Amino acid sequence: MTTESTPYVAPDQNDPAVRKGQEDRLREVWKPPSGWFFRWTDVNNNRIGVWYTLTAFGFMLFAGVLALIMRTQLAVPNNDLVTANTFNQLFTLHGSMMMFLFAVPMFEAVSIILLPQLLGARDLPFPRLSSFGYWSFLIGGVFVSGSIFFDAAPDGGWFMYPPLTTRTDLSGLGADIWMLGLSFIEVSSVAAAVELIVGVLKCRPPGMRLNLMPLYAWYILVVAVMILFAFPPLIAGDVLFEMERLLNWPFFNAEKGGDPLLWQHLFWIFGHPEVYIVFLPSIALFAMLIPTFAQRHLLGYPWIVLAAVGTAFLSFGLWVHHMFTTGLPKISLAFFAAASEAVAIPTGVQIFVFIATLWAGNVKKSTPLLYATGSLAVFVIGGLTGVMVAVAPFDWQAHDTYFIVAHLHYVLIGGTLLPLFAGLYYYWPLITGKKLSDRLGRIAFWIMFVGMNVTFFPMHLSGLLGMPRRVFTYPEELGIGGLNLTSTIGSYMFALGVVIVCIDLALSPRRPKAPRNPWNAGTLEWLALPDDEDWGIRSVPLIESRYPIWDQKNFVQKVDEGRFFLPDAEEMRRESIVTSVLDARPVQVIRLGTPSVKPMMTAVALAGVFILTTYHLYIWSAVSGVATLACVLWWLWTGTAEIPEKPTKHIGHGIEVPLYTSGPSAPGWWAMFITMMADATAFSGLVFGYFFFWTIHNDFPPSGFGLNGPGVFWPMVALALTLAGWAATVGAREVHRRGNIGAGRALLVVGIVATLASLFAGLAGPWYSGLDPELHVYPAMVWTLAIWTAVHAAIGVIMQGYTLARSLAGKMTPVYDADLRNITVYHHFLALTGIVTFSTIGLFPGVA
Repeated sequence: MTTESTPYVAPDQNDPAVRKGQEDRLREVWKPPSGWFFRWTDVNNNRIGVWYTLTAFGFMLFAGVLALIMRTQLAVPNNDLVTANTFNQLFTLHGSMMMFLFAVPMFEAVSIILLPQLLGARDLPFPRLSSFGYWSFLIGGVFVSGSIFFDAAPDGGWFMYPPLTTRTDLSGLGADIWMLGLSFIEVSSVAAAVELIVGVLKCRPPGMRLNLMPLYAWYILVVAVMILFAFPPLIAGDVLFEMERLLNWPFFNAEKGGDPLLWQHLFWIFGHPEVYIVFLPSIALFAMLIPTFAQRHLLGYPWIVLAAVGTAFLSFGLWVHHMFTTGLPKISLAFFAAASEAVAIPTGVQIFVFIATLWAGNVKKSTPLLYATGSLAVFVIGGLTGVMVAVAPFDWQAHDTYFIVAHLHYVLIGGTLLPLFAGLYYYWPLITGKKLSDRLGRIAFWIMFVGMNVTFFPMHLSGLLGMPRRVFTYPEELGIGGLNLTSTIGSYMFALGVVIVCIDLALSPRRPKAPRNPWNAGTLEWLALPDDEDWGIRSVPLIESRYPIWDQKNFVQKVDEGRFFLPDAEEMRRESIVTSVLDARPVQVIRLGTPSVKPMMTAVALAGVFILTTYHLYIWSAVSGVATLACVLWWLWTGTAEIPEKPTKHIGHGIEVPLYTSGPSAPGWWAMFITMMADATAFSGLVFGYFFFWTIHNDFPPSGFGLNGPGVFWPMVALALTLAGWAATVGAREVHRRGNIGAGRALLVVGIVATLASLFAGLAGPWYSGLDPELHVYPAMVWTLAIWTAVHAAIGVIMQGYTLARSLAGKMTPVYDADLRNITVYHHFLALTGIVTFSTIGLFPGVA
């Protein structure tokens, strides 16, 4: 420990003994836990990312087998290989797994591996959150995919349109398994998005300003933000869906004022951005490997960043083109058709940038580049048919035919699957130190490329000839048996190519170590050695270029010799550097999470809430919910906001930074803010539902049902109490910061009382008004908004009580006050939720 009497003396990096001691300490700190079970408690993002990737790849293979069974059933007319019910389960599970258990988790898994190395960080800021996300994904994925072995898989399509799926007499347990299981998986996706956004914004190496970030980091930042705004509307829809199935609240029941189109809006607000959520990470892989094989900087860096942001922005204005056949007004059709056409512009910019870079460079032919160029060709074909179906009159003809199936698979295979194989062959030496076989890789590519086109190109024709999608058989008189047989043969060809890739992966451990940076790339991730240590990068570098390995003199040698920042683990802690958002100035040394069973236990407990609810075991589900809360509090109490043993730490080059920060400079504050943005987006989905019903009904609430509404008094009382709880929390933060600890604690107590009272006042309005949520959609929506706000108020009370307990236990002081600052962010959003909820149900549409 440094004190005034023992001034800091920088270690001599020219002394081999000094460097040896530093490396030994790093090796000891970052080594994985011993024992087979405890290895699963490790939270090192590199290992979590590998587990994540292997799990997602396994789900992809399983979903592919389901697709082969479907294609075998459709190979000839009037086939009876599987029944109609089994076929429905097959295509529902195939689509759901590919979207929810492969495409999105795979990009998150790859990013968890690559981002720390691309950013020159020892790890991402919340490795335990990554571990929690992985276990949630694994448990939820096994629960959903395993349902088919018990003839209980969902059978309503991966889109699960009501009323077929909300009526329990028409759909069995599979709909609940789909809804609750995938809702649980969505939690892991949002958790990963929070980790990735904070990692990109706050864990870049010193000097890596936003305009020097690797393009992969830009793309992941854009996609993670898209997840925050795309997944929550689906979560809101899931809430309404399950409340109708479990409680008979009629959100989608037209007889009681509901409307199935609300589900389509909420689903496709998620569903169309989802296509770009899985496409943009693949473009990110191209942005890394194309400069490497062109051996030059990527052309048009600012333009491709703007194109990525533009693609993300426009993707949220396209969802209605999945609903052209639902009878929407012509003005809506025109607007969304134009937006669907416009998204081709930023997509085209990105593709032309890659072509121009290859044109201007000295291209080195390679297997990864072969996959990249082949996937671009496939994606362009899918994009052209996408422009066709963006035109409403054509879409009316092709919408429910195999033309759409062909278009979707050209986009997803060309924009997601083949690019992932390109990234696999490119980054395998980075992950394992071994190269995959160029010969096997090229054989697999050509078999997959030909097989993919043989499978899906004929579907354009069969669709135009009248073959509807989602049918398990078809009559011979339709005249498309030959086209279907061709598609089935192609699917087996494609599967053979995937099998060859799997064989190549299995043979990889027998191959010799590859040289360091075998592709002569210029970005930070290739600092890794073939025999890489668990602590990753030897010292956190100073960045002056987008391609520092190419451009900065003796860069690799300086990193390896520990001549940059944080070359040691003096206090025997896992540490990394936190920098400012815009210009990447060092602002903190963050102490990272160590191996722990807490994330796993929390995921298991939360899984119990969803799984037990599926089987209507509500008491046990509640018990599991209490266990989840206990695990979360245990995790937070023992693993966050730790008061360090000294205020600052030298990181090298005469720079000294704090070991603790709070507020906007701290990663925890950003994590809370980003999480609440996702929560607010889900809430906006519910509010959208309320006003959607107002727009489609001439009288809302209906006059013929005897509905009086919650009135004005109780909603306004609840709003006043919510704002009082918010003001008390903000006041506690301010007086505590000034050193008045007693007054801060007193204000927290006031905040607890006010927020708890707002919970009961918010529910009192619909309760005393006698609103029956089973009678009509209006009381159902009022109750839903009131319950949502009440649940958030309860969470706010728990946060206030937790922070008060931290203060009483001496774990929070006026200097070390991250807990209080973070819960204040939550209460800002709670206040906003209260304003919207109680103003809506109390003042609009002005029911007495």
